[in-house]
Amino acid sequence: MQVIDDFGCLRGGEATAASIGVYDGVHVGHQAVIKRLVAEADRLGVAPAVITFDRHPALVLRPENAPKLLNSLDQKLELLEAAGVQYVYLIEFSPDRAHTMPEHFVRQVFVDRLGVRSIVVGADFHFGRSRLGNIDTLRRFGREMGFEVHAVKLLRHDEQWPEPVSSTAVRRALAGGDVRTAAAMLGRLHEIRGKVVLGDRRGTAIGFPTANIPVSMAMAWPADAVYAGWYTRPDGVRHMAAINIGRRPTFHEHAQQSLLEAHLLDFEGDLYGEEARVEFVELLRSEHRFDGIESLVKQLRADVALSREILEAESSR
Repeated sequence: MQVIDDFGCLRGGEATAASIGVYDGVHVGHQAVIKRLVAEADRLGVAPAVITFDRHPALVLRPENAPKLLNSLDQKLELLEAAGVQYVYLIEFSPDRAHTMPEHFVRQVFVDRLGVRSIVVGADFHFGRSRLGNIDTLRRFGREMGFEVHAVKLLRHDEQWPEPVSSTAVRRALAGGDVRTAAAMLGRLHEIRGKVVLGDRRGTAIGFPTANIPVSMAMAWPADAVYAGWYTRPDGVRHMAAINIGRRPTFHEHAQQSLLEAHLLDFEGDLYGEEARVEFVELLRSEHRFDGIESLVKQLRADVALSREILEAESSR
């Protein structure tokens, strides 16, 4: 997949079928759009392309209310490539870009730069200044400028679920600790990445060493709690893990920020300085303060046993 991150370098030439969006999470709804995009590109004999942004538009338009991100830019690009996208055009989102009128944006980006033959978007798509553009607007432009428009129906991960899959719905599930529902909407386990740092070694002292991973406050975390999940090292080896996210109230009554601590089952070794990938499978319990070390250790043993049971069952499916 080719990533073009300087919009000024784009040239007309190879025709495309294209989609556009923030694509935060690349959830199952996004995947349905991309699947249709790739099919359209194959039908027309053109390249499938996605236009996305270097930052979430809310960081420019309403930074005080900007949502937490479900994935980093690198993760998003990996997911788009895995979905079959051939080109990603990474546009700098700025106040000027936010005020671009819909017709000007379509002509400048899709027609002049991308030579678009077909545009595929979700059924709730809006674009341009004040979100004035919508599917009907896009279809009108298509008739005038010579491209097709295909709107993909919004998905529900479960027929009983009250709302369509969206990045907002995934964040809401994570905020409630419901990593199973988040995974169903993402089409994969929610993953956090970070570098292992040196902790206070209290886990080692009580027989439960952990990999401590500070995570950017810009990223969406699951709620403070204990989870069963997977820990993947840089060599690709995946380990069962009991994962705590929280402020560790037994030892740190006034901690200012949550920390991710992963205890790898059946593992001995040094993880410090490594890049880690942590996936969340199931919520085990909420985080709470223990009266002493003995009661904490008893609970940690139970957490490890339950994590093993859940993860062994998951890996055997």
